[in-house]
Amino acid sequence: MNDVRNKEGPRPFYNPCMNHHTLAAISITGTCLDVLGSLYLAYDLLGGRYGPLRLLTRAVTYSIIFGIGYGLGLGLFFGFASGIATGITVAIEFNRAARGLEHYSLPWEALFSAIRGLGFSLGLYRILGLRFALAFGVLLTIGQVFAYARGMRPATDYDASGRPRLTRRQFWGTVVRTIGYLATALICSAFVRHVDHAWAFAIRVGLVTGLVTGIVITVNPFIEYYADNLPERRLGVFGIALILCGFALQSLQYWLALFDIRLS
Repeated sequence: MNDVRNKEGPRPFYNPCMNHHTLAAISITGTCLDVLGSLYLAYDLLGGRYGPLRLLTRAVTYSIIFGIGYGLGLGLFFGFASGIATGITVAIEFNRAARGLEHYSLPWEALFSAIRGLGFSLGLYRILGLRFALAFGVLLTIGQVFAYARGMRPATDYDASGRPRLTRRQFWGTVVRTIGYLATALICSAFVRHVDHAWAFAIRVGLVTGLVTGIVITVNPFIEYYADNLPERRLGVFGIALILCGFALQSLQYWLALFDIRLS
């Protein structure tokens, strides 16, 4: 009987691997955390209470809340795209309201609406295709511009009291938003691309956006109070924690090489 041997030597029992795209995303995330941590440590250098960290804190907080809410209801990628677009734009508007300034002019508000519409389009693109996503984004932008022109905007009845609050006007604005998103999904399904179970999908879109909006509006005074009263020592601790997390993520590539984990 012939003795057949593997010329390449014995094969390892376990040979783990990681996708190089995933590793790149982790390293980039680590770099971003390092930058954020450095900004929080440099709170005084950036102007203290009236510096850009107020805006940064709002943008990160609202992006996370919208991203988680939309992601749980409509998928991870949808939550990521729409959460960032919505969080950053509403943070800019809230930051202006916190400084006691008048709201932005309608062209600027139209730009914010277009950015949010783009975020929703990107989120829907992977689910329902380009035509549906573009149509939804355009209709969404038009509807938001109309709402701005009628005096309904994210900073309506702005308050930074440190406790949850939902005014009557905010409540009805949330109801109208829910119905508007539901109607937009039905229109796109009827005239652009037919969606299986169109009513179920439209109700899902409307309820998710309406529910998330209602939650954000309710807790908004607490978030705004926190953003306006950032304790410096806590900021420093938070900044150090972010830097440590960023260092850990950036060092992952070297740990993979140390343990001979293959990249695919």
